[in-house]
Amino acid sequence: MFRANAVRSRCRLHGWKLSLLLTAFLVLASSAPATERPNIILILVDDMGYSDIGCYGGEIRTPHLDGLAQRGLRFTQFYNCAKCETTRATLLTGRYAPEVGVGKLNNAVTLAEALQPAGYTTLMSGKWHMSAEPTDRGFDRYFGHLSGATNFFTGDNTFRLDGKPFEVPKSGFYTTDADTDYAIKFIHEADRAKPFFLYLAYNAPHYPLQAPEAEVRKYMDRYREGWDKLREERLARMKELGIVSAEQQLSPRPDDVPAWESLDDKQRERENLMMATFAAMVDRVDQNIGRLTDTLRELEEFDNTLILFLSDNGACPFQRTKPNTIERNLMPWDPESYWTYDKGWAHACNTPWREYKQNQHEGGISTPLIAHWPKGIATPGQITHQPGHLVDFMTTFLDLAETQYPSEYQGRSVGPARGRSLRPIFAGQQREPHEAIYFTFYGKNNALRAGDFKLVNRNNGPWELYDIARDRTEGQDLSTKNTDKFAELKKLWAKYNSEIGAGRAEGGPSGGGPGKRRQGKQKAD
Repeated sequence: MFRANAVRSRCRLHGWKLSLLLTAFLVLASSAPATERPNIILILVDDMGYSDIGCYGGEIRTPHLDGLAQRGLRFTQFYNCAKCETTRATLLTGRYAPEVGVGKLNNAVTLAEALQPAGYTTLMSGKWHMSAEPTDRGFDRYFGHLSGATNFFTGDNTFRLDGKPFEVPKSGFYTTDADTDYAIKFIHEADRAKPFFLYLAYNAPHYPLQAPEAEVRKYMDRYREGWDKLREERLARMKELGIVSAEQQLSPRPDDVPAWESLDDKQRERENLMMATFAAMVDRVDQNIGRLTDTLRELEEFDNTLILFLSDNGACPFQRTKPNTIERNLMPWDPESYWTYDKGWAHACNTPWREYKQNQHEGGISTPLIAHWPKGIATPGQITHQPGHLVDFMTTFLDLAETQYPSEYQGRSVGPARGRSLRPIFAGQQREPHEAIYFTFYGKNNALRAGDFKLVNRNNGPWELYDIARDRTEGQDLSTKNTDKFAELKKLWAKYNSEIGAGRAEGGPSGGGPGKRRQGKQKAD
């Protein structure tokens, strides 16, 4: 083991001298500090609002996430890309979605492709929604669906297991549970001598709103007072928790969201059922995260695993309930049902922010982010108000993996990573901020945040300017009052937009890229 013969020949030591030398070596080695790199688990949920989980002010029962937050770190100003596919493209590459062709992932490496050469086992379970398949883009193992949405009880024809078609069982299947089952299986089967990276992308609580009956019934009496009352209750808890300031006010209820008291009894009962089902889906995610963390404890990997939890966009305002579901009055635990909620509950789930999924106002791009890592979080239980963005994950993970971002990969060029490592924030330090954070959804809804100021528009309408430090609900447009800052940010926007190029996103997630994207029966997100 220590090549004793070679040492003897080179050093010409007698046996007793060799023994002394080896003893001294072992003593020094045992006292050397360990440089063990952490496992990394990135958990992404789909269409969950800013204030849905307990540790961000929500009433939904999320004890496992709340526990991670109490022992970890919560971010209050972390940003996603406001939509399923743009968030996934950015999260996976550390570059803004337009510059990688969104789902095509061109001119980029994925997190898996960057971590694999560094000695990490790369695992994924859940929703992909990009071109090709995860096993084409650096993941050693994969279970899940390639489509943008799926039936939670019956799945669709895009389910894959390690690159091969997976036949969804006829009964006893629930996508959230299955995603966790395979995540746990992959961890158990991974080489224990290597660190692992797991990307766990739950489809929940994306529509169709479907959950087991027992889970839904837990919440059937919770939402009868409606969304107006719920927003007030959530804001009060957010203040108590320190997620928002004591002075924070609610954004106004939009004109196209009716007052709860204006609904008739039948409407209220249906709305109550929809939100109860949504809550049940989030609750079930939390239960599964508990199963995952129990596995880490059993394997003695919990303390040196960085777990990150966030949502891909704000709550979803799209009403896409299928007429057949209404006509047949199907319950959300029926596999043939297809319910969604719309703006009333979406507005409540994004408390206290304005707008929703797809918009670049705070309700569309703000996500809870929990970071848990016992060996790496300096002060457990803290809340940080430092801004961050999805582009930061690539830089952070490579920092923790002690490896470099490549300039090319398998003979193809790779554009620059845009993020800054979150490691200083984990250590309780002030991180050097981004010059600006860029946002766009196919060039229609756009924003730029630089410091405390934010430039934003909607549907290519006029630009608005907000001081986020004082007015994060975006109620006081400063574009005609602070004309110097308005001009400064418009100039900075033009610079970023020219370099990143919203027009490069043409073709969206269904375009070419390496390998052919295999779409399922349900493409919408």
